[in-house]
Amino acid sequence: MGARGRKKGSDGEKSRKLMLQIAAEEFALNGFHDTKISNIVKRAGLTQPAFYLYFSSKDAIYQELIDQFTYKLEELVGISRLESNVTFDTLAERIGVGLGAIFTFFEQNEYLAKIAFIHSDNSSEIKEKLAAQIAENLRIEQRYSYFRSDVDVMIAAQLVISALERLSLAYLWTGEKTAKEITNETVQIILNGLIKKR
Repeated sequence: MGARGRKKGSDGEKSRKLMLQIAAEEFALNGFHDTKISNIVKRAGLTQPAFYLYFSSKDAIYQELIDQFTYKLEELVGISRLESNVTFDTLAERIGVGLGAIFTFFEQNEYLAKIAFIHSDNSSEIKEKLAAQIAENLRIEQRYSYFRSDVDVMIAAQLVISALERLSLAYLWTGEKTAKEITNETVQIILNGLIKKR
């Protein structure tokens, strides 16, 4: 047995991971206040005392989910920054890789994304922090001459945040479009705009 009587080994970690997965779904579907620990453990095939081996409270499991989401999203935005040696003919592809990784994360973690990015009390703070990170990426990319220097990077970053939220709600989580389809269309609009070429 480990700290606080937790089972060591893969069974304990599987139970903990399962409770996190179920909790994300419960919070996303029912909201924080209407989610019950008893429902989480029942769906996991565990007991309430088992829950408290891993989490001190409902607040604790909720915060861990928010932290997981935030950490991963910040990591994805960090690695999406373009390097200084991207050629113009591969620019669209490289932007698509970074943006696609984020949409894929949202696609594969719908419930987690919904609670952290949309429903949580911290969602505005999460979006603002992410916008600042995207804006910093764009400033660096402007210095590399990938993007126009007269563009307000914070407005561009807020557009990306809005697109992530709205496109996920309207297309991704409804199943109307895949992460790849949304990414391809978004990159084309960002790079080519809406004006028909003559």
